[in-house]
Amino acid sequence: MIERRTLKTILDRLAQFPAVALLGPRQTGKTTLAERIAAQALTGRETVYLDLEATADRAKLADPALYLAAREDKLVILDEIQRAPDLFHALRSLIDSGRRRDRRSGRFLLLGPASMDLLRQSGESLAGRIAYVELGPLDILETGAADSNTLWNRGGFPDSFLAAADAASAVWRESFIRTYLERDIPQLGPRIPAEILRRFWTMLAHAQGGLFNASQYARALAVDGKTVASYLDLMVDLLLIRRLPPLHANVRKRLVKSPKVFLRDSGIVHTLLGLDDPEAVLGHPVAGGSWEGFVLENLLKAAPDRARASFYRTAAGAEIDLVLEMPGRGLWAVEIKRGLAPRLERGFHSAREDIRPERSFVVYSGQDRYPAAEGVEAIGLHELAGEIRALNR
Repeated sequence: MIERRTLKTILDRLAQFPAVALLGPRQTGKTTLAERIAAQALTGRETVYLDLEATADRAKLADPALYLAAREDKLVILDEIQRAPDLFHALRSLIDSGRRRDRRSGRFLLLGPASMDLLRQSGESLAGRIAYVELGPLDILETGAADSNTLWNRGGFPDSFLAAADAASAVWRESFIRTYLERDIPQLGPRIPAEILRRFWTMLAHAQGGLFNASQYARALAVDGKTVASYLDLMVDLLLIRRLPPLHANVRKRLVKSPKVFLRDSGIVHTLLGLDDPEAVLGHPVAGGSWEGFVLENLLKAAPDRARASFYRTAAGAEIDLVLEMPGRGLWAVEIKRGLAPRLERGFHSAREDIRPERSFVVYSGQDRYPAAEGVEAIGLHELAGEIRALNR
């Protein structure tokens, strides 16, 4: 069992809010984590677990107010909450009546995908009563530095990362992609042909870390730009894609305004491109972009909740891969280089002069930490992620 760092966040939020929504893509371990909370009574109270995909459990909620009111002293875990959107109004009434009896926290743990409809419904009904926690794939602080290459190649979905061999991991990821396209996305979003959405997903994988040009994708898919933008919005909402905005700095230079787009799991990138083993990944042009996205995701999972992420690029070529606006600690500039001998280019130094970050790093594939240039440290991913994570304590 790999210890998930998100567990502490869930318990902290349950101690503060009456309802907590644990959101994330399928197969990231939401149910496993909830079952652990229930089995070990980590909240200090008894737990009721209901899977709303099961007919028998849905039948128990035919009269949700009656059933749940009788379990007011317990933590009720509702899995696949998107199956019963009407429950949110009942939960609000139960939470408000419980508050009047001083039952203010730890009432409900809701599990589901991060679809916009679910967020909107819960936000409208439970505003001020619910906290949201994201559970993504495994990260390097959970798996350890020794397994960083395996984590990069296979991605962080637990069944993929823990597979017996690379081939078995690739089979699992292909099945995951097909299930999402053919079953999950049609249930959570608009009806989009699976073939078109897979082509779009694959095109994004080829351009991992590139600037998003809606018209270019629209021409390739024979749709209009607004339709392509809606496809991207859907994938972002489902936490499968990250849209990294440009930094809007107060400098007298023409800045790039388009966002950069990353698939959030490197293993999914590799499977969409047919790269089933480490040698195939290293021999493909996407290796650099894949590594950049991998580093980006791991650092953002470690970052404080209120940290803001962006990139900086001017029309003249000055660029910083990742700019983190740390609460109370200014800007941190992060350049990402794959390989053991990172070289910093003139554009990075020019960009540093523009935005004047408090700290600057170049993350590379090695583990040693040393000065790479004046004011810039070369550092391994695991060490920098740990240093950023320590800011939360």
